[in-house]
Amino acid sequence: MISSQVYVFLQLCSVFLGVVLIALVIFRLVKRKMFLTQFSLKSDSNRMAGFVEFVSEKVAKPAVESNNQEINDKFKRAGISSKSKWINFYMPIKYGALMLGCAGIYIYSLKDPLSTPTLVALMASWLIACIILPDAILDARGTARISRVSRQLPYLLDLLAVCVQTGMTIESAMNYLSKEMAGFDRELAALLKKTNDRSRLVGMQKALDELYDDIPSSEMRSFVMTLKQSLQYGSSIYGVLTTLAGDIRDVQMLTLEEKIGKLAAKMSVPLILFIMIPIVILIAAPGILRMMSNV
Repeated sequence: MISSQVYVFLQLCSVFLGVVLIALVIFRLVKRKMFLTQFSLKSDSNRMAGFVEFVSEKVAKPAVESNNQEINDKFKRAGISSKSKWINFYMPIKYGALMLGCAGIYIYSLKDPLSTPTLVALMASWLIACIILPDAILDARGTARISRVSRQLPYLLDLLAVCVQTGMTIESAMNYLSKEMAGFDRELAALLKKTNDRSRLVGMQKALDELYDDIPSSEMRSFVMTLKQSLQYGSSIYGVLTTLAGDIRDVQMLTLEEKIGKLAAKMSVPLILFIMIPIVILIAAPGILRMMSNV
């Protein structure tokens, strides 16, 4: 038992050292990128720093950049600003909790000896929870946010159509609604304000593309394509917006009816597990017990 625990401890130490080295490389890369962003200059460093910089540049940089981009996209879809400090601490907290949990499980196994399969199973479960659970929470929050904004989109279309009908341009209408809708839906108002601010820098069409990247739903795609078509060809947009709002409501109603239709099939599962099976057991148990007693 002692030898197996020592073997597991050595494995944990090796994994911990590897994670620490990777964390140091990532930290060096992030620090260098922040320095270059602020001053646009490359400072001199000693040989050890140069070696770390070389490793981070040639080995870890492609994987880190792609991973950071994926994390930024998840936080963006979840409604967390890219300037939030939690993005920088996400991976350290994630793998720090992983190592602390594994160390805690091992220390507990020293006080209350566990079998090697049990110890490995506990560590594997904690590993899976630390790696998958945070990403699953972010994905669930992003999906809920996309669904929530998509449900409120028909109201925005109606208000935007009314503003356009009164003679306002699309840009001025979005600017007006970003202020007036703050009391109705802060999230949708924040998206409109962000789109309006971005349109002043990169143009309305690019800002609309970024809006769709933030809320990638079929309703938002139809809304963005309608506005881009109106901006490009100068076509009338009032009738298109009202028709699109009605179509989105019809689709949402059909989706709701589909969920209601599936509810009967879903209710059959707890019906079978918690009602029919106990009834069958209660009916058959006396006869089976009498047969066993006679034998």
